[in-house]
Amino acid sequence: MTTLYGLGTGPGDPGLITVKALRILQKVPVIAYPASLEGDSLARRIAAPHIPPRRVEVAMRLPFDPDGRADADYDRHAETLAEHLAAERDVAVLCVGDPLFYGSFQYLMTRLAGRFPIEVVPGVCAPTACAAEAGVPLTSRDDSLIVLTATLSEETLRARLDGIEAAAVMKVGRHLGKLVRVLDRLGRLDDAIYVERAGLQNSRILPLARVEDDEVPYFSTVLIGPGIGR
Repeated sequence: MTTLYGLGTGPGDPGLITVKALRILQKVPVIAYPASLEGDSLARRIAAPHIPPRRVEVAMRLPFDPDGRADADYDRHAETLAEHLAAERDVAVLCVGDPLFYGSFQYLMTRLAGRFPIEVVPGVCAPTACAAEAGVPLTSRDDSLIVLTATLSEETLRARLDGIEAAAVMKVGRHLGKLVRVLDRLGRLDDAIYVERAGLQNSRILPLARVEDDEVPYFSTVLIGPGIGR
């Protein structure tokens, strides 16, 4: 029976795609990927060097509104993939980072589970890639790590970051100022480092206290740990 694959492509460097994901990518006849309403797909761009010719490609156009929902879009794209699967064509969905770590693949998986076999191939996720690129440890010894999104309210961010040992805050984007205020009030601004577009040629890394932008890319992450922003 045909299979729906969720393939983690990593955060940006094509060399971070796993051997298992690469093997599947090179054999499936249909390759799908999320894409903005206008423009290209980051997932497709990452995997481009590994995509064989003469494959059916499905660009799943999505609004990518962090404050909204795209249920109708996922319904429609899931049915498009179901048509390929019902026609005995395996489908691989490319996912930036890891398919099930804040990944959109979960919304396709829940819609198609029980109808077709599904296999998820994990990928390198943003916090580990950012730590590697910045050359700082995420955690050490008995530290605990919390992962948050900057889209949370200022009050929620402050409550969850208060007293933590280490954290990775994702989806910073237009919420940068809010996050800076929270960390400054908690006395943790010097414990934070900013990583933008990890794994891409135009990546940027610097202490959060030195970021002067009013708004940064959606795919940016702040790592928090003792003294890493000094």
